[in-house]
Amino acid sequence: MLTTAPRGTKDILPSEIENWRYVEAAMRRICAQFGYKEIRTPVFEHTELFKRGIGDTTDVVEKEMYTFTDRGERSITLRPENTASAVRAFCEHKMYAEPAPTKLFYIGPMFRYDRPQAGRYRQFHQFGIEALGVDSPAIDAEAILLAVTILKELGLKDLHLKINSVGCSKCRPQHRAKLQDYFRPHLEGMCNDCKSRFERNPLRLLDCKVPHDHELAAGAPSLEECLCDECREHFEGVKRLLTAAGVDFEVDNTLVRGLDYYTKTAFEIQYVPLGAQSAVCGGGRYDGLVKEIGGQDVSGIGFAMGMERILLALESQNLLPEHKDGIDAFIVCPNQANFEAAFKTAIALRQAGLKTEFDFLARSMKAQMKQAGRLNARFAVIFGDDELARGAVTLKNMAESTQTEIPVDDTVTILQTEVQKYE
Repeated sequence: MLTTAPRGTKDILPSEIENWRYVEAAMRRICAQFGYKEIRTPVFEHTELFKRGIGDTTDVVEKEMYTFTDRGERSITLRPENTASAVRAFCEHKMYAEPAPTKLFYIGPMFRYDRPQAGRYRQFHQFGIEALGVDSPAIDAEAILLAVTILKELGLKDLHLKINSVGCSKCRPQHRAKLQDYFRPHLEGMCNDCKSRFERNPLRLLDCKVPHDHELAAGAPSLEECLCDECREHFEGVKRLLTAAGVDFEVDNTLVRGLDYYTKTAFEIQYVPLGAQSAVCGGGRYDGLVKEIGGQDVSGIGFAMGMERILLALESQNLLPEHKDGIDAFIVCPNQANFEAAFKTAIALRQAGLKTEFDFLARSMKAQMKQAGRLNARFAVIFGDDELARGAVTLKNMAESTQTEIPVDDTVTILQTEVQKYE
C-alpha cells in the first residue's frame, strides 16, 4: 500500500523529533568532552567492504544485508553497520597520517533485514564511536567509559556491563581446536547455522541463539584458558583501568559479539529493565580490520548504540524531558484587506529571530485566536481595522490574557523586548 511505510521502517514524526534531538545532543556533548569528532559516511558501500570487514560467517552478511546490483553492474549494499565504513574513510582520506588516536563518532541510519520487534527495525539508527591508532588498553577503557557516561547522563541506572577477551590470531587457533573437539560429538543435533560454521568459524557457535545450542555453548572451553600473554596482559589492563574509574563489570567468557572483526576486548552493556532484549550497546577492539580492507596495520576499537532502543528505554522509565513546543507570535488578521501589512510584519518578526506564524485560510477572528492557542503562541498581534486606522495593532499576552495597543511600526522592537522576559 502506498499509504503504509514498508515493514520494519518507521516515520519519526514532528512530535517525536525533540526526544531524538535531546538524546543526540547528550551524545554530541559527551563526545566533545572525550575528544571525538563527527564523521558522516555514505548509506551504501561496495558489498565487498562488508563481506571482508564484517565476515562471511556472520548473520549480518549471510542473512541480513540489503544488497543490489546497480546500473553499472556493481554490487552495492546499504550499510548494516558503520565501523567498516568509518575504517574505509580512515584509509581513503589518509587520516592515519594525523597524530593518533583518530577519534570519530557517527549518528545515522543502518539497514538489516531482520525480524521487526520492539525497538528494532529494518531501517534503524545507530550512534557509535571509533578510535584508531592506539594499542593501549587505556583506549579500550576510555571507550567503555564513554558509553557508560552517555547512558548514565541520560538517566539509565540499572546498567550491566559485560566484558571479555576474544583473543587474537596467536591464541585463537588453540581455542578453535578445543571448541571443535567439544562440539563435534554434539554437531548432529545442532542447528544448520552451527553446522555450517563448525569448520569456517567455530567461535561463532558461542553466539548461537537457538536454546539447545545456547545451553550447550555455556559449557564450551573458555577462550580465557587459551589467551596468549599479550592478550591476557591487555585484558588485565582493561579490567584494572575500569576498576580505577569506578565502573562495575562482569567477565563473561561466552561474550563474542556478532561480527568477525573483533579481537581482544569485546563488551556489551545491558539495561536490565528492558528484559530479554536488554542490550543497548556493544563493541570491542578490531586490530585487524584496517589491514583486512586494504589499509595499514592499524589497531582500533569502537562501539554502537541503537537509538531506537535507547529511546525505548528512556520512555519506559519516564526519563524523557517534557518539551514545550511553541512560537513567539501569531499574526491575527481577520480582514484580508489588511493582510499585506500583516504579512510584512510577520516577515520582519522572523528576520528579527522570532518564531512567527499567521493564518493562511482567511478564517474568522475567533478561529485565528484558537489557532494561536493551539500553537502555544506567547503573543497574538491583532491587525484590527480600528487600530490600523490609528497606526497601531493590539498585542495580546496569551498566557496572562492581557492586551495593549502598540504602534504598528514599533511591533518588532516591542515584541523582542517582551519575548526576552520569558527567556
